[in-house]
Amino acid sequence: MSARGIVVGAGLLGAGLLAACAVKEAPTTPEVVEDALPPTTKVAAEWTAPAGDTGKVDDGWLKNFHDPQLDALVKEALDTHNPNMRLLSAQVDRAAASARLAGAALKPVIGLGADMSGTGGNTDGSVGVGVSWEPDIWGKVRAGATAAEENLQATVADFEWARQSLAAQVAKTWFLATEIKQQVALARDTVDILEQLTELVQAKQEIGQVSMEDVFLARADRDVAQDALRQALGGEKEIQRGLEILLGRYPAGEIEGADNLMPVPPPMPVGLPADIIQRRPDLVAAERQVAAAFHLTEQARLAKLPSITLSAGVGVDSGLDDMIGGLGAGLFAPLFTGGALEAQVEQANADQQATIAVYGLSLLKAFEEVETSLTNEALFQQREAYLRSAEVNSERAYEMSRARFDIGQTDLLSVLQIQAKWIGTRVGVVNIGSDRLIQRVDLHLALGGSFETRPE
Repeated sequence: MSARGIVVGAGLLGAGLLAACAVKEAPTTPEVVEDALPPTTKVAAEWTAPAGDTGKVDDGWLKNFHDPQLDALVKEALDTHNPNMRLLSAQVDRAAASARLAGAALKPVIGLGADMSGTGGNTDGSVGVGVSWEPDIWGKVRAGATAAEENLQATVADFEWARQSLAAQVAKTWFLATEIKQQVALARDTVDILEQLTELVQAKQEIGQVSMEDVFLARADRDVAQDALRQALGGEKEIQRGLEILLGRYPAGEIEGADNLMPVPPPMPVGLPADIIQRRPDLVAAERQVAAAFHLTEQARLAKLPSITLSAGVGVDSGLDDMIGGLGAGLFAPLFTGGALEAQVEQANADQQATIAVYGLSLLKAFEEVETSLTNEALFQQREAYLRSAEVNSERAYEMSRARFDIGQTDLLSVLQIQAKWIGTRVGVVNIGSDRLIQRVDLHLALGGSFETRPE
C-alpha cells in the first residue's frame, strides 16, 4: 500500500470527526481605527493645515527633483543593501518560513521506519510507513497559521517602509551635503573679505587714520572666520561620511554635494487624512500586527478544547485491511493545567490590546507628521522670501558702510556688525533652501507616497 493511500485512509477516518469551524475574521480597518483611538478622537475629513490640492497622492516623488546624481545614490543604497536593509530582509525571510511552518501543522506527518533487528545471525527486518495527523476540529491550528501569515504581511510592509525611509534619508542627507558645501564656500568668502579688510585697516593705521585697536579687532574677526571655516569643513566631512554609510560604503568622506541646491518642486496633491491609513506601509504593518494578535488570541482560547490525533502504521507490503487495522485515534481533553491555559488566553489578550495601542499611537503620529509638514510647507516658503529680501538689503547696507569706512565717515566696529548681519542672512538663505527640500521629502514620506512609480 502506498503512502498516498495511507494519507487518504486517515483523511477518510478523520472526516467524520471534523466540524466545519471557520477561522474567525480579524477586525476590519474601520473597526481597528475606532478601537485604537479614544472615543472623542475622530479622523478629520480634511487636513487642518493648508493642504492645497487634496487629490490622489502621486508616487515616484524622487523624479520630481530632476537630479540624476540623487537617483543614482538612492539606487546604490537599495541595491547594495545597507546593513539595516539586510537585517530587515532577513526578517522577511524568517517570517515567511514561520508562516510555512505554521501551515505545515495542518498536514499529516508521514514517516518511514525500519526494524533491522534480527536473531540467530539473521538480518531480516521490516519496513513500514507511519502517519500521524491532528485534525483541526476547532480551527486552533488554522488560527495559528493565519496569525503567522498576518505577521508575514506585517513584516513585508515594515520592509517596504524601511525602503521608503532609506530613500528619503539618502535624499535628505544629499541635500545636507549640498548645503554644507555651500556653507563652506560662504565661509571661504567671509575669510577672503576679512583678509582684505584687515589689510586695509593695517594700511590705514600706518598712515594714522585708525588706531591699533581697529587692527586688533580686524585680525580677531578674521581669525574667528578662519575658525568658522574649519568648523564647516569638519561638518562637511561628517555629512559626507553619513551619506556613505547609508550607501554601504566605507566612510572615507569622499562624496561631495552638488554646487547649488535645486529649486523646490511645485506643490503636489496631498490626499485626505483617511487615505494614509491604507497607503502608509508602517500603518499597514501595525494593522496586520493587530490581526495577528487577534488570531493568536483565538488560538489560545481554542487550546482549552479537546484535541484528537489520528495515526496509522503499516508495512509497505501490507494490504488495505492491514492499514485499517493499524489505524489509531487518541483524544486529549485538558481538565486541569494549573491555570496555564487561562494564563495563555490572558497573555494573548494583553498582547492584542498592546498591538491596538501601538496602532493608535502610530496613527496619531502619522497624522501629526502630515499636518506638521503641510504647515511647514507654507511657513518655510514665506521664510525664504523674507530671508532673500534681508540678504539683498544687508548686502547693500554692508557696501554702503564699507564705502563710508574707506573715506573715514564710520568706524570699523560698525562695519563689522553690518557685515556679520549680511553673512548671517546669506547663511540663512542657504539653510532655508535645504530645509524646504528636506521638508518636501518628509511630506512625501508622511503621506505614504513611494519614491518609485508603482504599477496601477
